[in-house]
Amino acid sequence: MRSRRDFLATTFWAGASLTLGPHLSVLASDSQSDSGALPAGETLRTRAVPASGEQLPVIGAGTSGSFVASIGSDKYQRLHEVLRIFFASGATVIDTSPNYGGADRVLGALLEEGGWRDQCFLATKIAADSREAAERQWADSLEALRTDRVELLQVHNLRDWQTQLPYARELKDQGRTRHVGVTHYTPYGLDEMARILRREPLDFIQINYSVSSPQAAREVLPLARDKGVAVLINRTFDDGNLFARVKDRPLPGWAGEVGVESWAQLFLKFALSHPAVTAVIPATSKPAHQRDNLQAGYGPWLSEAQQRELIAMDL
Repeated sequence: MRSRRDFLATTFWAGASLTLGPHLSVLASDSQSDSGALPAGETLRTRAVPASGEQLPVIGAGTSGSFVASIGSDKYQRLHEVLRIFFASGATVIDTSPNYGGADRVLGALLEEGGWRDQCFLATKIAADSREAAERQWADSLEALRTDRVELLQVHNLRDWQTQLPYARELKDQGRTRHVGVTHYTPYGLDEMARILRREPLDFIQINYSVSSPQAAREVLPLARDKGVAVLINRTFDDGNLFARVKDRPLPGWAGEVGVESWAQLFLKFALSHPAVTAVIPATSKPAHQRDNLQAGYGPWLSEAQQRELIAMDL
């Protein structure tokens, strides 16, 4: 089994030139085709959104940190390639926020430039402390994202959710979003998330869940499944810290049985193996990492025993 470093080294530097658009320069990339050397004849696995029945590919993308860039810069051009690979694979779910350092403006420009808006299940957030601030922020978000609606509007980190969730529902009634939900990014938000799940009708929640932070499986994930609420998972790599913890460690001997070639794929498959999880949203600005992440959306899930084994590693 190859490590993430070995896997990416052999794919990223294989060498090919890809034309990214009429005004973008040519980037050195890997030699894989538009499919990203993903399994031939296969498609990304999907799961249904209980509220609508819509099937979503299980591998999505986030923008926190990774999409902070200047439009037209070298990083922006790499992000164009990241999205080209993403959409060519059949992936659709992208999660952003007005709090991500201008990432929504970069994402909006890229979606417009690539002609990908209609392919994208676009999720953003309200992060405000009053109705008036939320209204201003929503208008700014639509402008930044270059769109007139989103597929999912979430209350960011449960912030003023008693005000902002009703506002999000109003926007849903107006046809400005198809789904509404709430988010948090640490285990400290799980108790409140559970209380909201019990008392409020929701289409989605977004929480953290990983081999190093599996607490959501105790109550929130089973509750979401029972309530018919879709689940997006953030921080699957523990902000990248998990890679340092498995440096130079071999993958489990059974990794090949579930189609895993890197630790990144294994960490993503861990989260996706919980039946309540709809999609994971790892963020990256690197084309090779995007290809690697997408590989986790194929093949079998982990057994309960395999999941327990990863948790027991105490990463």
